[in-house]
Amino acid sequence: VIERLDVPAAQSNPLAAEVKAALFDAVSGAPGYDKIDSVPALYHGSGGLGSRDIRPGDIVALYEHISEGRETSAGRYFSIGIQHPTAITMGIDPDVRPVGSFSMRGHSVGGYGSVTTNKVIGTMVADLFDKEVQAYPKYGSEKKGLPTTYFLTIASEHIPIHCELHKVEFVPLNDVNAFRNGNPLFGLVEGGAMLLQSPASDPEQVWRGIPETARQGIREKGIRVYYLDMVETARDIASSPDLVQRMQGIVLLGVFLKVTPFAEQSGLTDATLLEGVERSLRKYFGRRGDKVVAENLECVRRGIADVREVSREIIESEVNLEV
Repeated sequence: VIERLDVPAAQSNPLAAEVKAALFDAVSGAPGYDKIDSVPALYHGSGGLGSRDIRPGDIVALYEHISEGRETSAGRYFSIGIQHPTAITMGIDPDVRPVGSFSMRGHSVGGYGSVTTNKVIGTMVADLFDKEVQAYPKYGSEKKGLPTTYFLTIASEHIPIHCELHKVEFVPLNDVNAFRNGNPLFGLVEGGAMLLQSPASDPEQVWRGIPETARQGIREKGIRVYYLDMVETARDIASSPDLVQRMQGIVLLGVFLKVTPFAEQSGLTDATLLEGVERSLRKYFGRRGDKVVAENLECVRRGIADVREVSREIIESEVNLEV
C-alpha cells in the first residue's frame, strides 16, 4: 500500500490502517466478511511526498524489496523518493513508455505561455495524427518569471506513467540561460533534436553561444541543433505588445511540426495540416477574436518556414571553441 502522506503519530497511515482492519475482520469471521484462514504480509509506505515523483524505478525497487522479504528500520513500513532511514533505494529506472513514443521536455520561463503552447501541441497532435498525448508542466502559476519545465509525450497507445521524463527526443530552450541552471540536455537520446531561442542569424555564433560541456555532449550524441529568434518573430506579427511574450510559444508549435516526424509520417498536405492547426488554435484563442487566431496561425507558419539548423560541419569542425 503506497500513500501520498505520512502520519508519524498513527499506527499506520489511513489506507494501510483500513486494509489491516478489513483483513482482521475477515480472519476473525466478522459479520459481512468472507472468512479467511490467513492474512498476507502487508507492506505499506509513503511515496510522492512533497510532490515528488513515484518513478517506474521506485516500483521495481519496491517489488524486489518485498519479493525478497526485506524490511526497513521500521519493519514493513517503507518510503520511496526521499532520503530517509526507511527509504528504498532505486536501482534501475526503466523507460516504460509505449514502443515508438516521442517525448519533449521544454525549458522556459513562467509567463511565456509555454504551458499553453504545450497544451496546444498536445491537442493538435491528438486531433491531426490520432495519437495518445500526455502534456503537463512541472510548476504552478506562482512561478511566473522563474525557470520552468514542461513535458509532452506522444504515443500510439495509452501512456501508463506520469512523471518527469528522463528520456526525451526533443528539447526546446526558450532561454539559453537554462544551461546555467542545470543540464537541459539530460536524457536527450542519441540523434535527438534541440531548439535554441537565439537572436543570432549566424549558425557559428549560435554554436559558440552554447557552453563547451554541452557542445561536447551534442557532438558525441549526434544531436541536431535548431535555432530561431522566436521573440523577434512574435514581435513582427503581434498587433499588441502584450501578446508578444506569449506568441513566442506559438512559434514553437511551427518548429515542432518542422523538426518532428509526425507531419511527414501522416502524409497530410500543408493545407490540411494548417487547417488542423487552426482548429486547435481556435480552441484556446477563439474567444479573443479572429484576428488573434490569425496572428497565432501566422506564428506557426513562420516557425515552420524560418527555423534553421546548425550544420554538422560547424558542430564537428572545432572541438575546443572558446565561449
